[in-house]
Amino acid sequence: NVENNKFSGWIPNELKGIRSLKTGGNSWSTGKAPPPPPGVRHRHPNAKEDQDNKDDGKKSKLVQNVAIVAGSCLGAMLVFAALMAVFARRKAAHPSSQFLDEERNTGTKDNTPFQSRELAGAQYVSNVKESKGLKTIQSGVSLDQASLQISGPMGLNRSVSGRGSSVSEQTSRLKGRSSTSAPVIAYSLADLQNATGDFASRNLQGEGNIGRVYRAKCEDGKVLAVKKIDPILIQGEKPEGFAEIVANISKLHHPNIAEFVGYCSERGNYLLVYDHYRNGSLHEFLHVSDDFSKPLTWNTRVSIALGAARAVEYLHDVCSPPIVHKNIKSSNILLDLELTPHLSDYGMAHFHQRTSQNLGMGYNAPECSRPSAYTLKSDVYSFGVVMLELLTGRMPLDNKRPKTEQCLVKWASPRLQDNDALAAMVDPALRGLYPPKSLSPFADIIAQCVKSDPKLRPAMSEVVQSLIQLVQQSNMNLGDDLSTSRRTEDSDYAVYV
Repeated sequence: NVENNKFSGWIPNELKGIRSLKTGGNSWSTGKAPPPPPGVRHRHPNAKEDQDNKDDGKKSKLVQNVAIVAGSCLGAMLVFAALMAVFARRKAAHPSSQFLDEERNTGTKDNTPFQSRELAGAQYVSNVKESKGLKTIQSGVSLDQASLQISGPMGLNRSVSGRGSSVSEQTSRLKGRSSTSAPVIAYSLADLQNATGDFASRNLQGEGNIGRVYRAKCEDGKVLAVKKIDPILIQGEKPEGFAEIVANISKLHHPNIAEFVGYCSERGNYLLVYDHYRNGSLHEFLHVSDDFSKPLTWNTRVSIALGAARAVEYLHDVCSPPIVHKNIKSSNILLDLELTPHLSDYGMAHFHQRTSQNLGMGYNAPECSRPSAYTLKSDVYSFGVVMLELLTGRMPLDNKRPKTEQCLVKWASPRLQDNDALAAMVDPALRGLYPPKSLSPFADIIAQCVKSDPKLRPAMSEVVQSLIQLVQQSNMNLGDDLSTSRRTEDSDYAVYV
């Protein structure tokens, strides 16, 4: 109550909100009250309540933000824990994952690719059987698995590094090739029988003095080639002997040799499993005509010669000790869908006890009257015969021809240095479609390879260089073929066997 107190001025706003306030008997001013003096903060009657509400809002937002941050951290920890669990499971499932990790890597490959292949038994194969489409041995394997283990990365032979430096850098196609292959697989006999139709004649791909090769179709549709070793060659052999052959073959890797996949040693059967190459052998392309295959072009023939030469060079110069093939012929040069050559039957010298029976007629070098006389230069001679097949389209030995023309080397040798006779020797299937500049150098390489004296024959590294020079000087366009077949750094493929 402020009545009759002689107050003047304006009633403060703070008092106007009091309903029972009595102000009579005073000289109050009317109209709008002036603003408060400078430095004085105006407060609304409900200012304290508003401030309390603001403080409560800030506290609520703070609690909400803290909850969000805590939830995010908890979620991140859960995701991290899940990833670690998955990684730990994979590690446990693949205790020897060195090679598999390199295979999965889509980036730059290891520059020392030809490390030893791990020869795993049933435990490993059970993890990869889905990719191969074949079940694997669970028990009863007669081959000693322990004897097939290969230790550590193989040593590198750098004695011939630097060759082929005049050729342009290899293309991404070669770089994209997997340089480290999957471990060798031990297949069960039952599954190989199922895949080949119990080694049915309809799946027979070829037959040689070592054994027969069958086409095997896996459950997942993948096609493999199975070489069934002739039991006569195994008689008296200890299991360790076959294990050593498998171990040695498994170390060999090159873009131009047939890829070894696995083996089987069960109930007296010895089998080797390789990748299958859809276009068959060079022999079939050159000598088995049909209505579907087109003749090989000249550029393709030179590319095949270069790739096959590099495969033999790899065996001779890169592997340590050098590997003598002893069975180089057109039927052992397989072609994939891109007509890239892959040399097969390597590492079989153990079975070549009698070279006259194991080499195809017409491929034997003159000095090969006994096994001990067979050398690296004997391989060079056989390779020269293959080049003659590419040049002429003729078989090494053809009894259907006149007697003077039956042996290809004897018929062709005197004609290789005669330009007029040389042009007449060229395979008629080419229809004259070849660069004239390349014909004479190609014939010169052949003439050097098939010399009677092995000391006068070139090394395979020289053959490779001569073929590369032929391509360059003739301005032949092999595209990726040259890059695929060219010599890479020797350290990429070196291996001790």
